[in-house]
Amino acid sequence: MSEKETKQAEVATTEAATVETTETKTANAPQVSEAQANPEKFLKDFNWHNYEEGIDPVDDKQLEEFEKLVSENFVDTLDDEVVEGEVIHITDRDAIIDINAKSEGVISLNEFRYNPDLKVGDKVEVLIDVREDATGQLVLSHRKARVIKAWDRVNNAHDTGEIVNGFVKCRTKGGMIVDVFGIEAFLPGSQIDVKPIRDYDQYVNKTMEFKVVKINHEFKNIVVSHKALIEADIEEQKKEIIGQLEKGQVLEGIVKNITSYGVFIDLGGVDGLVHITDLSWSRINHPNEIVELDQKLNVVILDFDEDKSRIQLGLKQLSKHPWEALGDTVKVGDKVKGKVVVIADYGAFVEVEEGVEGLVHVSEMSWSTHLRSAQDFVSVGDEIEAVILTLDREDRKMSLGIKQLTPDPWTDITSKYPVGSKHSGIVRNFTNFGVFVELEEGIDGLIYISDLSWTKKIKHPSEFTNVGDTLEVVVLELDVEGRKLSLGHKQTTDNPWDKYETEFALGTTHTAEIGEIVDKGATIDFNEDIVAFVPSRHLEKEDGSKLKKGESAEFKIIEFNKEFKRVVASHTAIFKEEEMANVKAAVKKQEAQAAEAKPTLGDANDALQALKDKMDGKK
Repeated sequence: MSEKETKQAEVATTEAATVETTETKTANAPQVSEAQANPEKFLKDFNWHNYEEGIDPVDDKQLEEFEKLVSENFVDTLDDEVVEGEVIHITDRDAIIDINAKSEGVISLNEFRYNPDLKVGDKVEVLIDVREDATGQLVLSHRKARVIKAWDRVNNAHDTGEIVNGFVKCRTKGGMIVDVFGIEAFLPGSQIDVKPIRDYDQYVNKTMEFKVVKINHEFKNIVVSHKALIEADIEEQKKEIIGQLEKGQVLEGIVKNITSYGVFIDLGGVDGLVHITDLSWSRINHPNEIVELDQKLNVVILDFDEDKSRIQLGLKQLSKHPWEALGDTVKVGDKVKGKVVVIADYGAFVEVEEGVEGLVHVSEMSWSTHLRSAQDFVSVGDEIEAVILTLDREDRKMSLGIKQLTPDPWTDITSKYPVGSKHSGIVRNFTNFGVFVELEEGIDGLIYISDLSWTKKIKHPSEFTNVGDTLEVVVLELDVEGRKLSLGHKQTTDNPWDKYETEFALGTTHTAEIGEIVDKGATIDFNEDIVAFVPSRHLEKEDGSKLKKGESAEFKIIEFNKEFKRVVASHTAIFKEEEMANVKAAVKKQEAQAAEAKPTLGDANDALQALKDKMDGKK
């Protein structure tokens, strides 16, 4: 049964239960004329509750006219259409809304958190949530109405670039949750402002303007940005400010950000960069040595790019270049003091005045011709004294020397280190062909590998000595002009080969033990200096076998070369010579006997053959 039919049935029941009097008809007559004359007043004054309770009976004609007026003037409270209402009253908890229905509606003020400025007379969109509560009022929902309309509005705002209002509800990971048209949108932390935000909570419960930058229809996600609005305003300001800039112009700015490579300065709506090299004429490791955040300072415009809105600023250019302020009294040969600011392998840069640096090349740090790294002489931060070697004011270059503060040790080299004199030195480094020995600071000499030992065969100097060892040396040669010393170590002792030439002369016999078996023979150690070589055929013993490693035997020297330190020995020669001597003795004896006995020719031949077989090792 429809609402209209229900109302008609109620009217019929009331008329049957009540005897209509003349007074009642008379009383009702003016109502009809009033409805026709002033329908709005009639609808407003009509007591619908009394009618439903049967207190005020209404005839069919009057009811039809009433329903006609209702359909023409009041909204249908049964459909889900979003309608516009007017705020007619605000309590501590609710807002009373007139939607031109039979009764006013009520909406909790929680639904208007995004609009704390809500006031009487404002127009709001609503959806009927509950037809009537216990007091007969409609329960409306502004939130549901906003959600229904929200997606259309959000899409339209995204397409047109319209600026929308949003209520920041709370913080979340990476940003904030914003209520936009009743839909929750995400505001990334990077899109809140153009500058880094340290305190997110300051934005909670605030209404702000946003731009819809992204919509994901599949997942119903919305991303908004407040930064985009600021950037748009800043971009306009930038164009206006950059249009008024000129190179060389001095402006006041505030330090906005400090990085390792420079400082960003806020010039009042546009940022410029002072590179670290343009902060100070002196070398600095980090910009925070010169400036600090929020500091006000004057800067000069060095260059700018209107298209890319890049402004290059300078701070040091506001003061005179230190080289221009360098006194005319400073000249080559002067002694200066300064601080080591940079060290490289080839030398050290010393700041003698603020912004004025000189290079001390490593070759000017010591009189030594054996170059080392600059780190061996100075460290960053050291306060040192030096002598000005060269000075070029035009190119702003200066070279310094440290070794010039001390006398050149080569000045009296001939008297201190004459040829043949003996000295002690420290091994500084090796080469494949010898050892560099430092006799004193600035005086280095070279010992060739052949001058290290009289007896040892050395392939590399590291087999004989170590860096840092102290060696006794003899000056062999002196080149003053070339600043070169030739030294010898073996010359500090007598040449043992002079003595060995007699001790191990050809034909002398010595007892020794086989040391190592090598490809073509073996080695034997006669002493710590003499290592002799025994060829394979000279290892043969009298019984035909050969000597083995560790076996002791007698050896005869068959070669001795002092120049090349070569000694060759033989064991076989020991018994071969003895046999030869025996053969010769036997022959002489046979000859003597033959002379006495005059034996036959055959007997003599037999005797000789027997001796020959014995010498050949036959039994």
